[in-house]
Amino acid sequence: MGSPNKDQNKGFFSAMTSGLSLFGNAMHRSVNGLLGYEGVEVINPEGGKEDAEEEAHRGRWKQEERESYWKMMHKYIGSDVTSMVTLPVLIFEPMTMLQKMAELMEYSYLLDRADECEDPYLRLVYASSWAISVYYAYQRTWKPFNPIIGETYELVNHEGITFISEQVSHHPPMSAGHAENEHFTYDVTSKLKTKFLGNSLDVYPVGRTRVTLKRDGVVLDLVPPPTKVNNLIFGRTWVDSPGEMIMTNLTTGDKVVLYFQPCGWFGAGRYEVDGYVYNAAEEPKILMTGKWNESMSYQPCDMEGEPLQGTELKEVWHVADTPKNDKFQFTYFAHKINSFDTAPKKLLASDSRLRPDRFALEKGDLSKAGSEKSRLEERQRAEKRTREAKGHQFTPRWFDLTDEISATPWGDLEIYRFNGKYTEHRATVDSSDGIDEVDLASIEFNPWQYGNLSTE
Repeated sequence: MGSPNKDQNKGFFSAMTSGLSLFGNAMHRSVNGLLGYEGVEVINPEGGKEDAEEEAHRGRWKQEERESYWKMMHKYIGSDVTSMVTLPVLIFEPMTMLQKMAELMEYSYLLDRADECEDPYLRLVYASSWAISVYYAYQRTWKPFNPIIGETYELVNHEGITFISEQVSHHPPMSAGHAENEHFTYDVTSKLKTKFLGNSLDVYPVGRTRVTLKRDGVVLDLVPPPTKVNNLIFGRTWVDSPGEMIMTNLTTGDKVVLYFQPCGWFGAGRYEVDGYVYNAAEEPKILMTGKWNESMSYQPCDMEGEPLQGTELKEVWHVADTPKNDKFQFTYFAHKINSFDTAPKKLLASDSRLRPDRFALEKGDLSKAGSEKSRLEERQRAEKRTREAKGHQFTPRWFDLTDEISATPWGDLEIYRFNGKYTEHRATVDSSDGIDEVDLASIEFNPWQYGNLSTE
């Protein structure tokens, strides 16, 4: 079982995409001899319209910056660079990985609809469209900041959701998150792995994502496709996520399998997603099609995957309007995530919004952002030395490490579970009278005051 077979003569998608696979991946040409660098490959998303050498001279980097960055990075080819490399703030966006986790909540109304839906297959249409919706934001080519151990991010004032994420480990870098409203709970443990390939980066989403729909107690499990970031140094940086996304109803055995098309020659297939919702017997029930940067639609189908007579393709999700010419390609929701409008009263001092390096970058002060980033990283190393000297272990505040090990396509994963203490904390704070109004931006960032870092 898997994605629809594009090479068959039958099937809804064969008429739309037949022959697409003949193009293969986006046109690429080694520029080893052209630019004098070993291990460099430039991939043009419009493949074939420009020569690879011409494309290599494009992008955000000046010539001297490209050369300097290449000298620093080429020794890491083949390595996981998730946290081992100190990178210049020039390539960062003013957001952390903990905040980026919260971007999944932008279209959370789709999970609300999934919870309200009585049709088990349409329920998967809504839920999988929610999972796809975040890829519009994920195409940004700027790197988010790695969180400091003990760092958190809180989100309220959006669709009735309470969201909390926490950096639960530094080596390896791991984050855990929990969100909840009246319709669903969302739990994730994330341990991204990467492989640096010279001018590109493979990102493997090692993690476990579970959504529980409250009305019927249905539990959904999500396995996303890997992502490839192309032209990191030479050429215009762009993102692709070719492969399968699988969402499984662990309660019933129904699942949806969606295939993210790889970018082909002349941009053929770029952004396209298609697949089917299957019942537990692996029979197709609903076809889905769309583009992960635009919209998703669905239509009931027969056992052959063909649209049912008398039905029509219906749109289930469409990307919201976005700011024009935004420096970091932020959506309106991304700006909302960075603002204090979505922060609760009595914000934790460990919150990502308060990071001085992130804030300086947001204001355009690269020099201060770089120095503050270095200062935070050095303090984290000092805290680790102090902790180890005292024989202490770091213990997250809002999530507990379990004995459960989850297998993923890219390796095993230790699972962290939301311990409920944050819910109790928020209930206490929100019910308290007489909390003084404070300027949240004036709170000093301090993730070290939480968890078992330097004291027992």
